[in-house]
Amino acid sequence: MRRSSLLTLAVLALTAALVAACATDFRRTALSGRSEAFASLTRGYGDLAFRRLTADMDPAMMALAVRHDGIPSKDYWGRARGWETYDLTRLPVLGVGALSAEDAQAINALYAAAVEPPPPAKPFILKASPEDRAAAVQCLTQAVYYEAATEPLEGQQAVAQTVLNRMRHPGYPKSVCGVVYQGSMRATGCQFSFTCDGSLARVPVPAIWSRAEMVANKALNGFVMTRVGTATHYHADYVAPYWAPTLFKIVQIGRHIFYRWTGPWGLPPAFTGKYAGGEAMLSRAILEGLDARTQGDSLLPGDQVGPGGLISTATRTVVLSVDGVEQSYTVADPGTAGQEMLRTPGVLTPSRRPPTAEEIADINAKLKAIEDDPDAPISTAPKPVPPPRPTDPGAPPPTQAGDLPIGRRQD
Repeated sequence: MRRSSLLTLAVLALTAALVAACATDFRRTALSGRSEAFASLTRGYGDLAFRRLTADMDPAMMALAVRHDGIPSKDYWGRARGWETYDLTRLPVLGVGALSAEDAQAINALYAAAVEPPPPAKPFILKASPEDRAAAVQCLTQAVYYEAATEPLEGQQAVAQTVLNRMRHPGYPKSVCGVVYQGSMRATGCQFSFTCDGSLARVPVPAIWSRAEMVANKALNGFVMTRVGTATHYHADYVAPYWAPTLFKIVQIGRHIFYRWTGPWGLPPAFTGKYAGGEAMLSRAILEGLDARTQGDSLLPGDQVGPGGLISTATRTVVLSVDGVEQSYTVADPGTAGQEMLRTPGVLTPSRRPPTAEEIADINAKLKAIEDDPDAPISTAPKPVPPPRPTDPGAPPPTQAGDLPIGRRQD
């Protein structure tokens, strides 16, 4: 009897426990336990917890999960923070502040370099007066020494080649010293950092200077560093400049990574600039100039890009008919006096440009002079440059225009 009563009580207790387990607690909202379950699974809330929860989802599941996410959040679409939008009014940043050398090297390694060897630049042989040659050697030696003193020989040759490539590109000054000292009067923005960061105050080491001078002389006498091709930019691998992803990466030599312009502007046919001389005197436009590719508005038809003058990139279509067969040709616009033409593959380039009205008048005047006196000597020398206007000896030199010596800086 007693045993039967104990068994009955056990059955009742078990039944009560089962009923309690199945009963609904009407004091709590339905499905309210799911939040605690998710929090337990993802170890909290927020973006990090959401990424833990969705890490193994395929794209379709992820899209469905985002659609039902009640908390709005920014979708970076796989981009680094700071690059999810592209705003032309400001430079994009990685959002990590100043980069360490290791971080910069990791970022630089992500940019793929050229697979095939670059097309080499044409040899450059300096034909100048003794004064211009001495100044050109000095400026190029400074660039090699202060930019690549501790680099291997190939690294120093690559720096010299980059300077000469710029000099022959339409976007840069047309003298060696003009290229090296471009922007040196600016607090920031000098093209070669040693010209504006105080490095010139350091006395060169004679042995290293002699080696840099040898590299400069060799480059100015036709040596071509083929590994960098038509490179116009470089930077050390321990920094990651904002402009690096906008250029075509060629190769890394030593600690320097070399780049060229993208598209036709970075290929050998674009390097049509001619050496202009005037090494010892640099205009204020050069000393305060910007890089047309990374700091300016790049090269557009009719833009002023340096002392070499304007650039003509306009073309026109000519249709020729031979034996009833018509063929269309793209012909480059020869432009006007002082302009340089971009030689692009597939586009016919005129060998001459149309003369200006002043040039026609000058030719006609010389022809008339010959008709009037056939025995008179003919002068082919360029017109003399008028001397500068006299100024007060005690007045300061003009600073708004004209030429400034290399060593002079603006306060």
